[in-house]
Amino acid sequence: MTSTNDTLNTVNELTSKNVERLTSLGELNVRMFEKMSARQMDAMSLYMEHAMRVMKLATESKGYNEFFKGQVEATKELSERVLAEGKTSMQAVTEVRDDYRTWMEKSLADVSADLRKSVPAA
Repeated sequence: MTSTNDTLNTVNELTSKNVERLTSLGELNVRMFEKMSARQMDAMSLYMEHAMRVMKLATESKGYNEFFKGQVEATKELSERVLAEGKTSMQAVTEVRDDYRTWMEKSLADVSADLRKSVPAA
């Protein structure tokens, strides 16, 4: 039979470990947010560069044909860069998914081990 002190020690230990798990989840969330925010900023800067390029074309083109050709070229380049950014973003999402999966598997294994230790054998 376990004593009250043993039970309280077990509860305290489990609580401490759960706080550690939740803290690590919070840290993982912050890293994920930073990574995804950086991806969004990179995408926005692409569009800003494109807008600036088109504005420059509009003010410096000698005629409509030159402006149109410049727009086509700028849009083609933007499309290629957006595609590359999309691939990079998908890679980042895959990494985030893997990080969450790893955290979850480790946490479940730890909880399972803790519960096995804390429940007396029948």
